[in-house]
Amino acid sequence: MNESLEALRGEVLDRIQQSNSEMEIEQLRVEVLGRKGKLTLLLRGLADLPAEERPQAGQELNQLRRVVKEHLDERLKVIKEQSKERALEEEKIDITLPGTRWERGRAHPLTLVLDEIIDVFWGMGFEIARGPDIEDDYHNFEALNIPKDHPARDMQDTFFVSNDRVLRTHTSPVQIRTMEARKPPLQVIVPGAVYRHDDDATHSPMFHQVEGFMVDRQISFADLRGVLTHFLRQIFSAETGVRFRPSFFPFTEPSAEVDIQCVICGGKGVVSEGQSCRICKGTGWLEIMGAGMIDPEVFRFVKYDPEKVSGFAFGMGVERIAMLKYSIDDIRLFFQNDLRFLRQFG
Repeated sequence: MNESLEALRGEVLDRIQQSNSEMEIEQLRVEVLGRKGKLTLLLRGLADLPAEERPQAGQELNQLRRVVKEHLDERLKVIKEQSKERALEEEKIDITLPGTRWERGRAHPLTLVLDEIIDVFWGMGFEIARGPDIEDDYHNFEALNIPKDHPARDMQDTFFVSNDRVLRTHTSPVQIRTMEARKPPLQVIVPGAVYRHDDDATHSPMFHQVEGFMVDRQISFADLRGVLTHFLRQIFSAETGVRFRPSFFPFTEPSAEVDIQCVICGGKGVVSEGQSCRICKGTGWLEIMGAGMIDPEVFRFVKYDPEKVSGFAFGMGVERIAMLKYSIDDIRLFFQNDLRFLRQFG
């Protein structure tokens, strides 16, 4: 027994000293001290020895086990130190080299335009309200004077979540929720995402709107015209021409489409001799938003007396304004996350 243990001791200690990697040390540890290692099997075999030999044999085996473990730990420590020294020698950092330049982030063009829109209305005393993206049918349609059989529902291209829940098709439901919770006077804008089943170069299934409304005693169409004219001239230029054309929206009466002079041709309708402007199609005007006086039926839904209060509402697409402001002809560029496009802004 003694001779075999001395032979095993010599063999194992030699192999430990010859090991040059952490992997070799671990393999040797498993081979000698593991569950099926040589020393472990010898310890299990003590039961086969005569009773009088077991204590001495057990003592010698345990002593050898401690020696092997100590040598393995010491050799592993040496290997790790050598590895660290090599790494420090081979992986020196030249602190004189220029550092990695971190690219500075910038705001998305839609964020820039939305912030500018909010700033203009904030300066006119409007407050900001927000509401849920998933709306019930009542707030998205019925309370806005769009009953279930109304043809205007066909214009919305709605995403239905369930029979009574939709992804809101406009931010106007927040107008209803605000008026349900508060009494006039109100002067509010509602920025947020809206959703419609539409997708091409000028339409996106998800886009951004800013709804605005003012409710008080004796609010007139002249107030609406003054607020929107000031807003559009702040966003584009002080010389921007603004016009209102009669239109129809279920929740306003009278209603109007609001146009501005074409920002490309300056309202001339042509960009060069004999070539009409492709942006305004030669008309010199661009549609920018819809607006109108809040329909008395909408006031009745929120329990306002239309004989005592009046108000106006308007809604605009943020992407539409951004496209005109930055001369962008494809709305999909805003959502493709192409850094070459986004780096032009901010």
